[in-house]
Amino acid sequence: ENSRGDAGGDKELCDKAYEEIDAVIAAETGTVFIIEGVRRDPEMACLGFVPGGFLARHGLRSASCSRTGRVFKAWRVRCSAASSLKEETREGMGMKDSKEQPNSVDVREILEERISDAMLRAFGDSAGDADPMLTAATKDEFGDYQCNAAMSFAKKMKQKPRDVAAKIVEELQVADLCTEPQIAGPGFINLTLTTEFIQSKLRLMLNDNDRLGIEKRNPPQRIVVDFSSPNVAKEMHVGHLRSTIIGESISRLLEFLGHEVIRLNHIGDWGTQFGMLILYLKEVAPGVIEGEEVDIGDLVSFYKKAKVKFDEDDEFRTNARKEVVELQAGNEQSVAAWRHLCEQSRKEFKKIYDALDVTIEERGESFYNPYLKDVVTSLQEQGLAVEDDGAQVVFLDGIANRDGSNQGLIVQKSDGGFMYSTTDLAAMKYRTSVDRAERILYVTDVGQAFHFEQVFQVGRRAGFVSDTVALEHVPFGLVLGEDGKKFKTRSGATVKLKDLLDEAVSRAEEDIVARLKAEDREESEEFIRSSSRKVGLSAVIYADLKTTRTSNYRFSFDKMLALQGNTAPYMLYAYARIQASGSRTGEGAQITNLTMVFMRTIPQGINRKVGSEDLDLASVEIVLDDVSEKSLARHLIRLPRILAELEIELKPHILCDYIFELSQKFNQFYERCSIANADSEELKRSRLVLAQLTARVLKLSLHLLDIKPLERL
Repeated sequence: ENSRGDAGGDKELCDKAYEEIDAVIAAETGTVFIIEGVRRDPEMACLGFVPGGFLARHGLRSASCSRTGRVFKAWRVRCSAASSLKEETREGMGMKDSKEQPNSVDVREILEERISDAMLRAFGDSAGDADPMLTAATKDEFGDYQCNAAMSFAKKMKQKPRDVAAKIVEELQVADLCTEPQIAGPGFINLTLTTEFIQSKLRLMLNDNDRLGIEKRNPPQRIVVDFSSPNVAKEMHVGHLRSTIIGESISRLLEFLGHEVIRLNHIGDWGTQFGMLILYLKEVAPGVIEGEEVDIGDLVSFYKKAKVKFDEDDEFRTNARKEVVELQAGNEQSVAAWRHLCEQSRKEFKKIYDALDVTIEERGESFYNPYLKDVVTSLQEQGLAVEDDGAQVVFLDGIANRDGSNQGLIVQKSDGGFMYSTTDLAAMKYRTSVDRAERILYVTDVGQAFHFEQVFQVGRRAGFVSDTVALEHVPFGLVLGEDGKKFKTRSGATVKLKDLLDEAVSRAEEDIVARLKAEDREESEEFIRSSSRKVGLSAVIYADLKTTRTSNYRFSFDKMLALQGNTAPYMLYAYARIQASGSRTGEGAQITNLTMVFMRTIPQGINRKVGSEDLDLASVEIVLDDVSEKSLARHLIRLPRILAELEIELKPHILCDYIFELSQKFNQFYERCSIANADSEELKRSRLVLAQLTARVLKLSLHLLDIKPLERL
């Protein structure tokens, strides 16, 4: 039975399906059947349409699906009795018996499963879709995690929250993970991880050089990330900064988690403005028509000159419009000029992408030209697109004009020209039918939110994208000047992205040279140049990503290059401090040769030398006696949950906040716990392991944020 049904989750059909499945199980017929769950929306449990009674009877659960963002395609179950169904289904979902030591590093996910199971045992069918409501504890005295499920579930059960909490705790099997759960206040359940469990999670991270114990998603998704999207014949400006940086970071994260990511650059390489540009190019560089390589110089200046002539010269304006027709008709000379403009722009874009270490595949608006007519025809045939004042318009459901009439989305103008919306619909259809995308992300400014709301609605109504495909606009706020106004140059012009990045590098170099002079320290020109470039670019990237994605932020070189606070230089120095010699213990004694003993990733394993002894950190017993050691360890093992949250929310500041707090916890640990002068060799090695894991987590996190760490500064 298909539990989703043709109606996309029709309740009556679902109920009938599950009655039949129950009958099959009761008859012990040995039938093979499939339960299929589809993730429609990050806010919905992907098994949320499954009746709670069925979940309870057969050991299934839906609560954690919406938080992990996993897609359960299907799992086949062959059974001869209900008991075997329960066992095999749990195994198919990756659920373990509570007595087994879980292999997943994601502690929160494990606890959510245990709480959901406890609620099912305590309350039966009523808890089939209950949310565990597990959050990280806000204070150390409250433990590691807090379950708030009893507070909301008590209303449904018409019981006191503390009584509900007591029943959950009675059924909660977490002895292998936590100390005895504590009920606090009106009904909160506080959970404190055992030292042994924390040590086991650290061991998983330590024994996995590349992934730190974080499993790849199974099954993975094919995800399109549409980002950057500059316009041909225009230089990239500060407005392209956020889309490019956010898109790159999201792509890196999703790829690390095992998804197949298609990074697309939907550049603006088509439109009426090209008539003006092509005609002007033919006048100033006629050799282009014959295939000559011509450098047209500054693209912005070229565009402005063409625009001035278009505005002031009537004959030029008329011929420019004719040129658009020639280009659309495939005139060889017009196409040759257009290609030259695209190539010149492409070279300039590449300089920015290389500087920011961005990888992206160009697939501009022109790519979808052959499909635009079919899009409109399909909309017409389905009765969605209708003529209105000569244009083809799709009237939208639930979106009204001021007079109360349904607002329309134009897909073809009265003169036959197509719209941006038409191109986006064609792209959507191509990405799902040809690219086979299961999730499509559009990283653009918040001002385009309404446009995508319209396009998404039309695409779904037209069947260009199925209900199983997630369409998500990933909006971001504006980059403002330090005065809180639109970021511009002193002359009032838009800030070029290249100039902004060059300025960041220049300021970073000035700062590094000044510090070297103050320390009476000499370094090579190559070291200064390389460090300045990495610090300057990292400062720009991190300042953008650490800001809540949907918020505006004020651009300030001084703040983003500061060595204190949540900045890239601070994070780079935090990593370099672990890597390099010259760090200090809590007693203030100088440690030498720490480069030998702190973390270096080696594909074959980890083997470091301390003094004259070979140290195999993988076999070291981890000691967590000091409060700062345990606090650091707790934070380290939260990394998988942070990445899972980021996978759904797509807000890189979540990871920035995590590593900033990590660096602070490491500093507290380092001040309290001497490494070189530890009381015993065993303790010394244990603390080296904590330092190593901290460095690994920082290095991985910085990579996901598109920042290259420095071994020393």
